[in-house]
Amino acid sequence: MNAQDLSATARALVAHGKGILAADESTGTIGKRFKSIGVASTEESRRAYRELLLTTKGAEEFISGVILFDETIRQQAGDGTAFPDSLGRQGIIPGIKVDKGTVDLPGFPGEKVTEGLDGLSGRLAEYHQLGARFTKWRAVIAIGESIPTGTCIDANAEALARFAALSQEAGLVPIVEPEVLMDGDHTIERCGEVTSRALASVFTRLREHRVRLDGMLLKPNMVLPGQGSPEQADSRRIAEATVTCLRECVPAAVPGVVFLSGGQSDRAATENLNQMNRLGQQPWQLSFSYGRALQAPALETWRGAAENGSAAQAAFYRRAMLNGAARSGDYRQEMERTG
Repeated sequence: MNAQDLSATARALVAHGKGILAADESTGTIGKRFKSIGVASTEESRRAYRELLLTTKGAEEFISGVILFDETIRQQAGDGTAFPDSLGRQGIIPGIKVDKGTVDLPGFPGEKVTEGLDGLSGRLAEYHQLGARFTKWRAVIAIGESIPTGTCIDANAEALARFAALSQEAGLVPIVEPEVLMDGDHTIERCGEVTSRALASVFTRLREHRVRLDGMLLKPNMVLPGQGSPEQADSRRIAEATVTCLRECVPAAVPGVVFLSGGQSDRAATENLNQMNRLGQQPWQLSFSYGRALQAPALETWRGAAENGSAAQAAFYRRAMLNGAARSGDYRQEMERTG
C-alpha cells in the first residue's frame, strides 16, 4: 500500500457517520465478559459471538472497520467465509490488534509498558496476507501519586512510534492508542494535563520515526475525572476539555481521532462524542473506536443462546446507529427510548 493508499484507508475509517468496532479483546478479557453473563469462554463460543457482531446486516451503514484479535482473524463464519473476507464483502475494513499487552515498567512502580515489537515485522506481513488493512497498538498511562513519570510516557511513545512506522512499511494504517486510564480520584484538569503530556511525546516520536501523519489515526481517551473522583463533569465540559487538549496537541494532518470508551457506559460514550461534534468543525474527524460501549447491549441480549442471535444483532445495530448519529452531533437522549 503506497502513501496515497494509506491516506485513503485512514480517511475511509473515519468516513462521515461511521466509526470502528473494537472486537479485539484478548482471550482473558473476553473470558471475563462471558463470565458476567454465565457463558463459558471456548474457541467456539468466542467465534459464535464475534460472528454475530461481524455479520449484523446493515451495520456497514455505521461501522467502517473492525479491529480483530489474532484468534478471530483466522476464524470463519458459519458459511466457511474467513472473517476478513466476510467484512470486506460488507464494505467494512478489517484491522488487527498487534501489541502483546502490558507489563510492569522495571524500576517504576505502578507504571506499565507495552510489549510486542519483537518479531512484529513478520507478523504484520502475515496479517496483511490474511486481509488486515489497519493495525492497533495500545499503551496505558496511569495517574497516581508521583505518576506518570516522563520515563513511562516516553517509553510508551517510542514503542507506539516504532509500531506505527513498521505498520506503514507493511502497507497497514496504524491506530496509535495512548490511553490515560480513568482509574483513580484525579480531577478532569489533571487528566487533561497528563493527556497533553502523553500526546506531545507521542507526536514527537512519530515525527522522529518519519510516520506519515495522514496515513494514521489517533485513538485517545476522552478527558474525564477519575472514576473515584467526587468531581462531577457533564458531557459539555468533557467535550470542551477534550477538544481543547486535542487542538493543542494533535496535528491537522491526522485524518481522524477515534476515541476509546475506556470504561464509560454505552450512553455516556455516545453522549460525550455527540457533544464534541456539536462544538463545530475541527481539523480532524471525531469518531469512535468502541469495544464495550458498542457491544454491551448485544452481549447482554445474546447470553450464549443461538435463539437470541437476531435480537442481539438488533441491539448491536441500534448502538452502532446511535454512535453514527453522534458523529455529526445529531444524537439525542430521546433516541434511546424510541424504536
